Amino acid sequence: MHVHGTRSALTAACAALVLATACTAGTTDSAGAKSAGKPTVRVALGVDASYAPFYLAVERGMFEKAGVNVELVKTEGGPAAAEAVSAGTAQISANADSTALPLMATNPGLRSLGVFQSSDRYLKVVLRDGIDSPEQIRTMASIGGIGLYATHQYLRHNVIDPKSVKILQSSPPEIPGMLERGSIDAYILFEPWAAKGAAAGGHVTGRIGDFGVTYVQWLLTNQKWLKDNEEVAAKVFEVVAAADKLVGDDPAAAAEAADQQVKLPSADTAKVLPEITFAARGITDDDVAESKRIVGFLLEQKLIKKSPDLGTSLLRGWYEQHAT
Repeated sequence: MHVHGTRSALTAACAALVLATACTAGTTDSAGAKSAGKPTVRVALGVDASYAPFYLAVERGMFEKAGVNVELVKTEGGPAAAEAVSAGTAQISANADSTALPLMATNPGLRSLGVFQSSDRYLKVVLRDGIDSPEQIRTMASIGGIGLYATHQYLRHNVIDPKSVKILQSSPPEIPGMLERGSIDAYILFEPWAAKGAAAGGHVTGRIGDFGVTYVQWLLTNQKWLKDNEEVAAKVFEVVAAADKLVGDDPAAAAEAADQQVKLPSADTAKVLPEITFAARGITDDDVAESKRIVGFLLEQKLIKKSPDLGTSLLRGWYEQHAT
């Protein structure tokens, strides 16, 4: 298997953007008159429909009403969001389990506070036109974390040795163009990038649940910040939980908020929101078991040298104790 070990130039640029965004967003002590007396929390997250609760909460002033000034630090998604927490340019991030776990292996200070959404439908398999079956695939593109894990599970489900397929690591915005140019045969990605691939000479053939993959998205933070800010973190999670419910009750409003916050076309967002289960909860036994499976995969692929301490990194009971 060929997995590019370095990030693309775009990824590096996006990481730089995270730093620039955070550094110009105002410090905790001087975040503007509207946040006077309120703690400022920078939340790093990607730009897609799965983050609709955050967009809606900001649009409706829900964080402000809860007494917290939240600044969204938009990244390309994937590891970049959690890396902002590790770098101290954000205090909280939203990340899929299989994206967060390898970072937890190298940064033992990262903590998962709980789950705010999950899905086995949102990530889709996109094949290039002319590729009609998995057996024809010779080259795929993948993002790190959930993307790479799902790619391997997809190939194994179809009785294909992942080592027989060239897997190029890239970033979401680049991948549909790679498909259009014919430099890859397939990829697995969330929206809007699955639809962009279908519009650029490809076709969607399935979802990750078809081959037994489900992801959960965690709210992540760093233990160093958390130990002095548990009440603040709890307020943020409480607002996200409330916004989760609003997304389910009024998807049109959530889609409009995504358009206002990150210029995602509201019609496209409204179409895919039902593919995601927006519900906040604490870490469960099933989450720990799935994390162990993902860690096993990461070790097998030599993507990490040792397992993170799941008993420390996954905060069992934190959500129930602090945010409900």
